[in-house]
Amino acid sequence: MVLGPRLDIRQTQSLVMTPQLQQAIKLLTLSNLEVEAFIGEALDANPLLDMADAGEPADVPVNPDLRRTHLESSPVDQLVGEGRAAEDRPLDIDPATLDRDRDTGDGGERAAVADSGDWSAGGGSGAGEGDEGPGIESHGGGEASLAEHLHAQIGAVTRDAQLLFIARWLIDQIDDAGYLLQPLTEAAQMLGVPVPSVEAALALIHTLDPTGVGARDLGECLALQAKEADRYDPCMARLLDNLDLIGRGELARLRRMCGVDEDDFADMLTELRGYDPKPGLKFGGGVAESIVPDILVRSVITADGASGFDIAINQATLPRLIVNRSYFVEMRGACVTRDARAWLSERLADANWLLKALDQRQKTILKVASEIVRQQDGFFRHGVSHLRPLTLRAVAETVALHESTVSRVTSNKYLHCARGTFELKYFFTSGVASSDGEGTVSAEAVKAAIRQLIDAEDAAAVLSDDTLVDLLKARGFDLARRTVAKYREAIGLGSSVQRRRQKALGRTAAGQGAGAHA
Repeated sequence: MVLGPRLDIRQTQSLVMTPQLQQAIKLLTLSNLEVEAFIGEALDANPLLDMADAGEPADVPVNPDLRRTHLESSPVDQLVGEGRAAEDRPLDIDPATLDRDRDTGDGGERAAVADSGDWSAGGGSGAGEGDEGPGIESHGGGEASLAEHLHAQIGAVTRDAQLLFIARWLIDQIDDAGYLLQPLTEAAQMLGVPVPSVEAALALIHTLDPTGVGARDLGECLALQAKEADRYDPCMARLLDNLDLIGRGELARLRRMCGVDEDDFADMLTELRGYDPKPGLKFGGGVAESIVPDILVRSVITADGASGFDIAINQATLPRLIVNRSYFVEMRGACVTRDARAWLSERLADANWLLKALDQRQKTILKVASEIVRQQDGFFRHGVSHLRPLTLRAVAETVALHESTVSRVTSNKYLHCARGTFELKYFFTSGVASSDGEGTVSAEAVKAAIRQLIDAEDAAAVLSDDTLVDLLKARGFDLARRTVAKYREAIGLGSSVQRRRQKALGRTAAGQGAGAHA
């Protein structure tokens, strides 16, 4: 066998996404605020793009001869140049060319609810500035962080340069809750100072506001607050040293250990409840980030008197772009070299494509959002108990888009309605079989029913998971006990044993406190 070099010609066929198509897909995934930042970068990079003034049309037609360039040789660029970019369907492409977003049906997490405005319907606190949702200027800036607050105080506490240095270093090790998790011996080794110096610096931090900051455990945090209130005595010290007994509900044993009568013990528990176990959380961790909705949904009355919904893109966060045609004509006359004309033609093609991509993005988002509102009509009219199971595939089949396109539309997008502000992923939830076997109900509706039952339970008859199964079955939810436990834990509710212990602790403290005052 003779080895030697040779030339082979092979022909292969593949589907390649153009940069314009990749840009359109990227725009579809971005939120309105991210699109605004993207447009700002495009304005800096392309001199033919300009911001449209209020009342100015989005674009002005131009002679087709001016739009045609030698770069528009591919079918996609020809469609863009002729103003028919929508026919290319850049946002609904062959599924084999895209990474597939698998829909598990579990749904998204509930979005953070805006905290301004007043919406009477529903449990969420809506954000409302007029009829078009919240303005970004209505949200205040973030509060000072805990570290900034402590640094501002420590300078006035001591003039010792070494203690001040150690104290500032320790402040930077305090977590958001106000606790110092760094062992003092390790801190002394890292700083190269004696342990007593670190202890002295920590003692200075303990004198700062808020009281209890710099504590190394819960007992020390509450002890600092008790000392501040002049309630720290040997009995209170024993109480704080045995906080685990309170968690287990062994109040009688704890009272005997403290050596006090029932009245004094009730006063101690009442005092303890007034302390803050996490004093650092009252300070912000930085600049507060507000959620600006991308889609606005309003209830309207149609011409025939029926109630419906008006769905619109939040234009307040989307700048209106135009192509500066007059500037293009002026620059075209000044371009004398071939490279200059090619550069100008490329900028025009990019500008035209960006306008079409933005327009297609809005149409796709509105199409998907309208279908979500139609599918979840019961939620918008009656609340979370009427939320239906919904998957990405069901929406994709109805609006004739690919499932991955719907996934991109619902990513990082928020919808604002009378019930609050929700991420679009919130409306996609898994289904739970109903007891009558006629259909399924949303997992969010089940969680809402569990919360309602537990909130209404009697302190003397705490509902077990088995009892919750029976009560939910009476409401039409056919669930296993482990499913009820999973949903209960998902909404942050403890087991029947934990809830019974908490209610007994609260009832004992309240009863003993009332008897003492009587």
